[in-house]
Amino acid sequence: MKIYDVIIIGAGAAGLKAASELNTRKKELLILDIGDKPARKIAISGGGKCNFTNLAADYTRYVGKNPHFVKSALAQFSPKDALDWVKKHKIKYYEKEPGRFFCVNGANDIINALMNDIGSTEIKYNTSVIDVAKANDIFDIKTNHGNFLSKSLIIASGGVSYPNMGVSNIGHVIAKKFGHKIEPVRPALCAIKTKAFSFGLSGISLSVEIKVGKHIILDDLLFTHFGIGGPAAYRASLFDIHNFIINFTPNLNIMELLIQIKHTNGKRSLTNVVAEILPQKLARFICKNETKNIADYKDSEICDIAKQITRFEINDAKPVGLQSAEVTAGGVSTDKISSKTMESLLCSKLFFVGEVMDITGDLGGFNLQWAWSSGFVAGRNA
Repeated sequence: MKIYDVIIIGAGAAGLKAASELNTRKKELLILDIGDKPARKIAISGGGKCNFTNLAADYTRYVGKNPHFVKSALAQFSPKDALDWVKKHKIKYYEKEPGRFFCVNGANDIINALMNDIGSTEIKYNTSVIDVAKANDIFDIKTNHGNFLSKSLIIASGGVSYPNMGVSNIGHVIAKKFGHKIEPVRPALCAIKTKAFSFGLSGISLSVEIKVGKHIILDDLLFTHFGIGGPAAYRASLFDIHNFIINFTPNLNIMELLIQIKHTNGKRSLTNVVAEILPQKLARFICKNETKNIADYKDSEICDIAKQITRFEINDAKPVGLQSAEVTAGGVSTDKISSKTMESLLCSKLFFVGEVMDITGDLGGFNLQWAWSSGFVAGRNA
């Protein structure tokens, strides 16, 4: 039976980047993928425009048990390297926000460039990996289309979000078999369910500050029919969101302003005053649609309203399911993986790349950058 130099499980961003490096090294390579086409998540990333990198990528923009793990890979293939790669392929791009880059003509430009880089590399689609064994330094990968052998194995099977796109937890199963710990898996970069707000707020958007433990997020929030969404909620979902606090006026001392208006223009209703600061429906919700003049409130009562505006506590938050989460948090623990090579410290020639590991990036191109960086490193070392 033929023995490949390297087999990659997964034809996503990280797997294809690893394959492109292996192709330059003239390695005999096979890619196995559960789906019917490559790079399915890339195709829908960034609303189809593919937010392919972010110049702000460093360990502070990643979560997991050990975010420092990303440092070496990001140094070996940096956001600037990703930008240079896009330029080399003459892909038209634009900078939507400082350091955040998208494709002018859509994600297919990135996919086509990756496929160009892997050349004539053999890919077997609709192939589900069932089991992996290793004997005499050779990996034996059992699939629904027979067995395949290789000297090195790269696990690029990704997370388990978007199950309708063809995903699998086989990467976690393989890692566990070879002695790796799996950090609990959960949806991330997703909307949040909560009953704290009324349905009538659905559709309202505003800039807020969210505090989740020691983490502070400043971004836009969108009220939905089931809770909250928008970039602020998506970014908050990276953390333990069961309890968190929203400040609806992060750049304003609302208490001081309300007390001042009480003494200078006290005949106005509190609800109308707050409605000049917040969207009207949100103001009515927070003030319980009171018509009483602001002068008729005690300072302590105004303080309570101010706290509702600046420290609105959510105690029943839950991320929406994996079916609509952009990424999966948790995964293969990095404590027994080399950060310099992505190779397992428990099984030689076994490598992990991308989302399958316990590394999750912030919203804004950080997860694709991690895919490029980790895939590049594994492709240089497998």
